Amino acid sequence: MNPFAIHLIVFVCIFGAVLFGMFLRVILPEQHLSDDSKDTIRLGIGVIATMSALVLGLLVSSAKNFSDAQNNEITQMSTNVILLDRLLAEYGPDTKEIRDLLRSMATSTLDLMSHDNQQNLEMQPTLAGNDIIHAKIRALSPKNDVQHSIQTQASSFAMDLGKLRWLMFEQGRNPISVPLLSAMILWLGIVFTSFGLFAPRNATVIATLFLCALSVSWAIFLILEMYKPFEGLMRISSAPLRNAVAQLGK
Repeated sequence: MNPFAIHLIVFVCIFGAVLFGMFLRVILPEQHLSDDSKDTIRLGIGVIATMSALVLGLLVSSAKNFSDAQNNEITQMSTNVILLDRLLAEYGPDTKEIRDLLRSMATSTLDLMSHDNQQNLEMQPTLAGNDIIHAKIRALSPKNDVQHSIQTQASSFAMDLGKLRWLMFEQGRNPISVPLLSAMILWLGIVFTSFGLFAPRNATVIATLFLCALSVSWAIFLILEMYKPFEGLMRISSAPLRNAVAQLGK
């Protein structure tokens, strides 16, 4: 889903609810807008506004946790790549092909992070070379105990890399809760309809409600942006992986 397109849709819906409320104020009979009616409506709207605030907070927390998790996994992946390369270098010249594959995998991942794209790193880890690297490490023929120990450690690091890629792949598939987002937008529409219903029709009030609708829709935009950590305004830094690639082969 395109965060900016959803931001515009949400803004149109919310500000449209304000205008709809103002239209209702014109056509409703006066008894529907009595003081008792207003008090009752405001109590109900207070409940809906509270639920909306709770859901908004939940979505912000979930999006932040998702973005932080992806950032931590990139950092962990970068660390594992460097350590694996060092182990393979210590093993000997027999691992040159594996080290080249490792560098190619890290570089391709960095390219995905460095350019806007729709894949969001949703590339099958097996296609990224994890399985090939792991298989080639297991196919090594250690000549002494030191090489055997290095082979075991390298195999473990290669498995960890594969796990991280699969974890990031699975986390990136529809991470946001669409029902929660839809419910919050509906509730916000009801709340802003009530604002339009009771607000006086003047330029100051309309401008204020316009800015409120814009602010709320922008908050939803930022939430959706955090669910796309490898593109857009809220993309995470590729510095750890870039530094790792610079260290490979040395």
